[in-house]
Amino acid sequence: MAEYLSLETGYGPCSMQVLTHMPMPDIKPDHYLPFVSDESLTVHAGEKQNWIPKCSIGTPIIKSTTRWFENSEELIAFREGRQTSFEYARYGNPTTKVLEEKISALERAESTLFVSSGMGAIVSVLLSLVTPGGHVVATKDSYWEARMFIQNKLSLMGVSTTFVDMNDMDSLKEVLQNNKVSLFYADSPSNPLLNCLDIKQVSELCHSHGALVCIDSSLASPINQKPLTLGADLVLHSATKYISGHHDVVGGCVSGSENLISKIRSCHYDLGSTLVPDAAYMIIRGMKTLHLRVETQNNTALKMAQLLEKHPRVNHVYYPGLPSHPEHDIASHMSGYGGVVSFEVAGDLQATMKFVDSLKLPHIATSFGGCESLVQQPAIMSFWDYSAAERAKIGIKDNLIRFSFGIEKFEDLAADILQALQKM
Repeated sequence: MAEYLSLETGYGPCSMQVLTHMPMPDIKPDHYLPFVSDESLTVHAGEKQNWIPKCSIGTPIIKSTTRWFENSEELIAFREGRQTSFEYARYGNPTTKVLEEKISALERAESTLFVSSGMGAIVSVLLSLVTPGGHVVATKDSYWEARMFIQNKLSLMGVSTTFVDMNDMDSLKEVLQNNKVSLFYADSPSNPLLNCLDIKQVSELCHSHGALVCIDSSLASPINQKPLTLGADLVLHSATKYISGHHDVVGGCVSGSENLISKIRSCHYDLGSTLVPDAAYMIIRGMKTLHLRVETQNNTALKMAQLLEKHPRVNHVYYPGLPSHPEHDIASHMSGYGGVVSFEVAGDLQATMKFVDSLKLPHIATSFGGCESLVQQPAIMSFWDYSAAERAKIGIKDNLIRFSFGIEKFEDLAADILQALQKM
């Protein structure tokens, strides 16, 4: 029989061995690597699966929307759970599976689901785990679109909501005692003021009342923080940010126990927010340098926060790596504090705009975590639709800057910021 290409992978066998039938892919998780360092996991975790040709270092992109079965017995074995396959692309894809295994290894999770955006992951979690009559507790400074979905959409489904201040344990206890809380949801660190949650204490308190804890850890990345090891039930990421790291692909993920992720995955099947295999491949490639990028961004951001805190034209700096940050001790569990620094300059709305416009290196843009530095003035970017009073209520002043540091040389970024401050 002549040798032929695999319709599952698109690759032929590396050896000259003749295939007698189409092999059924047996996708096995790569949980038994001989190392646990993030540096090695970002490169190797999830990738040595037996469906990948042994001559291929890179993970192949499997674009097939459906997987065919060799015979009816094989189909029945799949239906009975005796063999693993990907029946249809909305239910999973081999390339995406590699990515999910990689994140699971980094987050110390049993399972991970990848979807087409961070917001897709948030909605999948809320719709699958919060039933009508349930109650959600969320922090007041959680992601704006998540807050709006919890407040305006879940309420239409018979779900009640309470928003609490970060680390206000008394208010949280009161809500837990007076309501049947299904889920506690928070961003830690938060955006853009970088408040940090005592994940361990909140998890213990919520679990004592039967509530699940979900942490959006996008601003930390899996390198700097692992909420599951602190007691959280679920950890979310916008993979668009640090995980992919190149401002060129959108994706989101949620990690946790196999029991919880299977429930979320079932809901995701109905939502249809599937991550395409090309995007999965790009995120896998970006993750090879995740620890290198984050280490550089951590170092740059910390040194810049220290520099800005001493500058006469800067009123206040928000960065959990600074001893002056109110949650600096709470954030001590983090191995690094991330590449985002927010600060208030000594000026009004117009003077702050002049500072931003005088910068040469960063792009004026939303998002964070990529190789290129980005800067924004939240009052005219993310919170433009808010009135001045509404912005002030949530701590967004006209002179607030959010700077997401990339991997450029620290000295170049410092010189650029200093010259822009002078031009104010």
